[in-house]
Amino acid sequence: MCSIHVKDPAAAHEFYTGTLGFETLMAMPEHNLFIVKDPDGTGGGDVGLLLEPSDNPIGAAYMNGLHDAGIPAIVLGASDVRAEHRRLSAKGVVFQGEPSGGPGGTTAVFDDGCGNFVQLHQD
Repeated sequence: MCSIHVKDPAAAHEFYTGTLGFETLMAMPEHNLFIVKDPDGTGGGDVGLLLEPSDNPIGAAYMNGLHDAGIPAIVLGASDVRAEHRRLSAKGVVFQGEPSGGPGGTTAVFDDGCGNFVQLHQD
């Protein structure tokens, strides 16, 4: 499992499942605990992504520092970044710009609305 600090774990769970298409691996709202996973297993099967509350000052400083600098907190693989950009834009997801390509592949960065920028990457 890995984690990403978020402002509101319940709202992040809704975004990551409802908008991005992740599946719930564990949800315990009474404990503010939400873990999601890649639905098709390409991200490592049942590897969980813990939507970590940013109520710790160190975690909040890290999350806010990355966001203020425009740096993605996480990189997600995509088979077609341009198609994902179109799909997510239609759902109201805000991107930093259009997808761009280079020697390392095609990327696009969006705001998850929960305190983080997320980069989509395609080789």
